[in-house]
Amino acid sequence: MEDIEIILDMAKESMDNALNHTNNELNKIRAGKAQPDMLNSVKVPYYGAESPLNTVAAVTAPEARTLQIKPFDKSTIRDIEKAIIDANLGFTPMNNGESIMINLPPMTQERRVDLVKQAKSVGENGKVVVRNARQDANNALKKLKGSDGVSDDMIKDGEGEVQKLTDGFVKKIDDLLDKKESDIMTV
Repeated sequence: MEDIEIILDMAKESMDNALNHTNNELNKIRAGKAQPDMLNSVKVPYYGAESPLNTVAAVTAPEARTLQIKPFDKSTIRDIEKAIIDANLGFTPMNNGESIMINLPPMTQERRVDLVKQAKSVGENGKVVVRNARQDANNALKKLKGSDGVSDDMIKDGEGEVQKLTDGFVKKIDDLLDKKESDIMTV
């Protein structure tokens, strides 16, 4: 029975990681307003290492369509600007010597539809990872067949628990997608 609990815990952890990753990826997709999370994927060369932008600068959204990046070390401002351009996020940074401003253009309906498709793709990838975790857990449960103290009924119950976990995490991903779609389509 202890083996079954370990398998269930591992499946839950794997599904939880998939949910968190999906949430992080959805946060990178631009919705109607500027969000500092949109720049989470930007890496800046800093003292010989690639560092996340938020560790070398303060990223804020002072207005609904503006991002402001204030470097902690002003000597890195050109590197930050280049990293934003190289990240190919579709943003044009403006450097005023003290900080970097990014003005986000208003989104067209066509762009909103494209972003919804992108969000759905991210969500589907998350669901695939959850389903793979289910399959791995079910395979591990089947390997327990014939072990001391593990009956067929216990394995069936374990598979039922894995399915409940899977259904719950798929629903959470669907909820994240619905919220993101609503954010994107709101003008």
